[in-house]
Amino acid sequence: MKNIAAETQDEDEVEDFKPLSAQEAQAWRMRFPQVSVWRIVAVQALVGLAVALLAWGVTGRAVVGWSAGYGALAVVLPAALFARGVARQRPGGAGAAMVGIFGWELVKLVLCIAMLAAAPRLIPGLSWLALLTGLIVVMKTYWIALLVRSGVQKTD
Repeated sequence: MKNIAAETQDEDEVEDFKPLSAQEAQAWRMRFPQVSVWRIVAVQALVGLAVALLAWGVTGRAVVGWSAGYGALAVVLPAALFARGVARQRPGGAGAAMVGIFGWELVKLVLCIAMLAAAPRLIPGLSWLALLTGLIVVMKTYWIALLVRSGVQKTD
């Protein structure tokens, strides 16, 4: 019995669906402009640089700045690679697009882990606390950039 009720509800939702007109779609696009993935990557890079300089300035130790910067780079470099891979146009429809997104997300994750594993060999005297601080601050920058994106017009 439950399945029949669920199917009826699904059918009601399909019947209630009304596609937007060209004018309504344009108004929606103007109200919710696309956020450039490259802009987010650039903001992440700038925040990473700021965290590295701040870490160096506060501690007076260059290795702490390098560690924080490397932590930031372990987020920014994979994010830039992901953005490049996803931004390319591919034929094949929505299914192929989803496979591409998941594939590039896997590449991003593996590259980040590989960079973190290589950190002790690349940065002598590595400060793990500074590295994790740079990594976390830059990761959170992505969400802040999405939440505070400029150009979203509020309705009254």
